[in-house]
Amino acid sequence: MSDHATAMVWASLIGDALCLGPHWEYDPQALADRFGPVTGYLDPPPGGYHAGKKAGEQTHYGDQTLVLLASLAARGTFDLGDFAARWQALFRDYRGYVDGATRMTLRRFEAGAGPEDSGSNSNDLAGASRVAPLVFALARDPQALDAAALAQTRLTHNHAQVLEAAVFFARTARLVLAGASPREALVAAAGIGQPSDALARWLEAGLGSAGMDTVTAIGAFGRSCHIHEAMPGVIHLLARHEGTLAGCLRENAMAGGDSAARGLLCGMILGAAQGMAAIPQDWLTGLAAGPTIAVCLEELADA
Repeated sequence: MSDHATAMVWASLIGDALCLGPHWEYDPQALADRFGPVTGYLDPPPGGYHAGKKAGEQTHYGDQTLVLLASLAARGTFDLGDFAARWQALFRDYRGYVDGATRMTLRRFEAGAGPEDSGSNSNDLAGASRVAPLVFALARDPQALDAAALAQTRLTHNHAQVLEAAVFFARTARLVLAGASPREALVAAAGIGQPSDALARWLEAGLGSAGMDTVTAIGAFGRSCHIHEAMPGVIHLLARHEGTLAGCLRENAMAGGDSAARGLLCGMILGAAQGMAAIPQDWLTGLAAGPTIAVCLEELADA
């Protein structure tokens, strides 16, 4: 598999891990005062959502992405049943935050739901943010990639806009791997099929904000987990920082709010665009899951 495809997965998970410390701090001035410029991995604050984790580890979003990557490596392709079993096992004794979408999904599994109808009604963008391993595995089969992006998202987030976002970003990453620039890929991915009016608005708003300071733009769109705020923020980050992966991920962390979900997606797209050379070496060596990622990608490439 190409250097750019490998970087796509690494950078996605790095984008999540960089936000472990400042995640869900909604006041950017307080974030800057407490953490300073985010240039590397940081311990989460005591008593916070991710208390007990250490710098270089993943948020609960990244941990779920790692589960998907491990499932793909073990099975050689996307297997919804295997992913669902591994996902449930992750949360049986999880050392980390368990969000509302996860709690609702677990209750649905306990009530007898299968992985096709276990998903919560959450509209959090995070459900769509785990797709980098799928693009690595299925980029050469666009129909299979679309189907897998929908299925992995529906497992936890059965919301029409989140499902659309998962397919949209998976298509964007695939187009970038094929040679398109991030901006070109965003526009082209939105033109496949019949995008919703909401997606068209978010794309226009995000691209149109490329000239704005990132903290200001993210604040204007909204810093929350909800897709109507988070989606244009991701597009802004990709448009404004198209040429600098490291700068994009640093600015994303400093913008506050649900930065981890945004980071997974921005890292995926810009990793696909710029390759491994664009990732700072200390981000690679400091990532706690690094050895697991390397083994899984090697196994999946061989499969």
